[in-house]
Amino acid sequence: TLGTQTDYRDGEAQTDPYSPEYIVRSDSVPEILTLAILTWGRGLPAGQAEMEVIDRIREKRAWEAALPPMDSPSNIAKRLKMMEAMERKEWAYREEEIDKLQKVQMEVFKKLLQRQEENQNEMNAMRLNNHWQNHQKAKEEKIRKIQLDCALMLRKLIAKRKNWLGKLERRDIIREYNDFSSQTYAPLSRIGFFPDNNCDYYAVKNFYLDTFAGLCELEKSVQPSVFPFKVKAPKPKCIITKTGYVKRSGRLEVVLEKVHQ
Repeated sequence: TLGTQTDYRDGEAQTDPYSPEYIVRSDSVPEILTLAILTWGRGLPAGQAEMEVIDRIREKRAWEAALPPMDSPSNIAKRLKMMEAMERKEWAYREEEIDKLQKVQMEVFKKLLQRQEENQNEMNAMRLNNHWQNHQKAKEEKIRKIQLDCALMLRKLIAKRKNWLGKLERRDIIREYNDFSSQTYAPLSRIGFFPDNNCDYYAVKNFYLDTFAGLCELEKSVQPSVFPFKVKAPKPKCIITKTGYVKRSGRLEVVLEKVHQ
């Protein structure tokens, strides 16, 4: 995008500060024109580095004004010496600037390398963690399989120990039905029977009890003499005799009535 300049300040559209028009006289060279290379965002507002550049420009202008004229061999030799000294000074300044830039680049490069190393370490740690978790899952799966195999072998050994003579026994149906812990009443899930899948098999399903129409039909089939209920109110117990004596069984009730009053 290109920067725009306007005569009037507009906070939403203004990108560069306004620079008024100027006219330079032919016999004058304003010092401020030496800063024309500095623009907003590129040297302005001026910082420490820009102030050093401004001081160097002033020193160079003063040095140019102090150069002797080229009207005699001695002045020419003196001028050459001053120019050589200034050139050596410029080269020294450039070398110093290059060293500063190299140091800054080296610091940036070190930070980038350090950040890259930290990211690489995080990635390596994440990979190692994932690898360790996969090994742990495989280990747990192997342990679970070994435990299942161990339980299976133990059951086989127990069954083999019961019939260590190797005799063939016929099925005793009476003993199975007499033992409530047998597979007749509680079959094992490992042989393929899952009682929870058919939990509604033994539930009582009756049309007359589960539906409203069945209840209405059931009510019609009942004799009318069954519906009216005759409830007799209980007679109050006589706890006080004619002589005013309170019986032992009713003393507690009398005390409670007094407390209630």
